[in-house]
Amino acid sequence: MNNIITIFKKELIGYIQSPMAYVVAAAFFTVTGFFFVASVSDAFSEASIRGFLAGAVFFLVFLSPALTMRLLAEEQKLGTIELLMTSPIKEFEIVLGKYLASFTIMCLMLAGTLYYPIVLFIFGIPDLGPIFTGYLGLILYSATTLSVGIFASSLSSNQLLSLVVGSGILTLLTFIDFMSSRLPGFAGTILQQFQLGGSFSIFDTSSFGLAESGHFADFARGIISIYDIFFYISLSIIFIVSTILVLESRRWK
Repeated sequence: MNNIITIFKKELIGYIQSPMAYVVAAAFFTVTGFFFVASVSDAFSEASIRGFLAGAVFFLVFLSPALTMRLLAEEQKLGTIELLMTSPIKEFEIVLGKYLASFTIMCLMLAGTLYYPIVLFIFGIPDLGPIFTGYLGLILYSATTLSVGIFASSLSSNQLLSLVVGSGILTLLTFIDFMSSRLPGFAGTILQQFQLGGSFSIFDTSSFGLAESGHFADFARGIISIYDIFFYISLSIIFIVSTILVLESRRWK
């Protein structure tokens, strides 16, 4: 546990001292602010917050890999990963420490967007339920996208390549529902069971809203589903464990 905390603190300080985190945060606030303003004229207050949620989920496909791309790729490029691997630190401690640091930064950015629902409460009477569940969904969604990002960072010493791979995986997940709807028979049915696209492809350009199906859609409507929570947590664990296995494979090379 002490090793995880040590790595966590080191990475958190690295984020604070790096301009990259501030650039990513500024881009995040710009994109989500645009979607919030674009939807604020809707007759329903909860629709306004759903516009923000749509922008956040859309942008996290690129933001999360950008936040995590250096975590393991930089260690490999500088050769410090060998020092970590030969020290009395377990692979899971390395991965969890770095992952928790990125997740903390993400939560801080989400906390910065609380300005949007505050505006709604100042100028109207929005439904608190969809706002609460929407943020809960964003936290779970962020945890998943960050796990994909750190997995991509473990695959290469090139940060740009890690960014591309991470965004590519998330983009693929975005369009799984599109592909599954066009596959005939059993193949399409099986793919629909892994319809991550329901959770990722919720961007509706016609109304700045959210898709009516998928794991995130219930959160946006004010519904908390144990299945959806389990889905995001399970997927996060899968990619974190995969990252640990990638590091373990390097130990034996």
